[in-house]
Amino acid sequence: MDSGNRFGDIEITDPKAMRALAHPVRLAVLERLQREGPATATQLSPHVGATPSVTSWHLRHLAGFGLVRDAAEGGSDRRERRWEAVARGFRFQVPEDAEGTSAARALGREMFARAAELTERWATDTEPRLEPAWRRVVKLGNTRIVVTADELAAIEDAMEAVLAPYVMREAAERPADTRGVRLLRYALPEAAEDAADGTET
Repeated sequence: MDSGNRFGDIEITDPKAMRALAHPVRLAVLERLQREGPATATQLSPHVGATPSVTSWHLRHLAGFGLVRDAAEGGSDRRERRWEAVARGFRFQVPEDAEGTSAARALGREMFARAAELTERWATDTEPRLEPAWRRVVKLGNTRIVVTADELAAIEDAMEAVLAPYVMREAAERPADTRGVRLLRYALPEAAEDAADGTET
C-alpha cells in the first residue's frame, strides 16, 4: 500500500543521492533546514559540526541532487547565499539492486545514529526541563506485532493519515501553546527465520 506521501516529502530514488545524504554533516544540514527554515552556511555551521566553507561545500553537493536550493528571499549577495530544503522531509525505499541496497543501508545507518544521539540529548538536556504537563505526555513504547507486509504498510498509512494535518499545518494556524515534538517511528521486520522460530531480537 502506498501512503500517497501525505507529508509532501521529497522521495529519494537515486542511490547516488542516498549515498550523498549518508554523511553526518549533510544529513545534519538538511534536517536543520527542514526544521528551522532558510539559512546561510555561516548560520548552519555551528549546528552541523563543520566550518562555514565546508558547510557551503556540502550545501552545493546537496543542491546537485535536488535536496536543497537557493532560498527565494536570498538576494543577490552570494556571500550571504541563503539555502532552503526543497521539502519538509524526505523518504526513500530500499531498491532491489545491489548498488541501491547498499546506498539505502548506508543512509539508514546514518539516520539510526542520528536518532540515537537525539534521544540521548533529549533525555539528558530536555526532559529535565519539561513542565509537568509535558512530562506526563512523554511516550516510550516498544511493541512487537505479527503482521503481513501489506498489513504493516496499512498501519504506516493509517499513522500518516493521523499525523498529516499536524505536519502540514502552517505556523499561523497553530494554537498559541504548541511546541515542537519529535516522533520517532521504526518499523523493523524480523528476518523470516526469526519470525518462524519466534526469536525476538
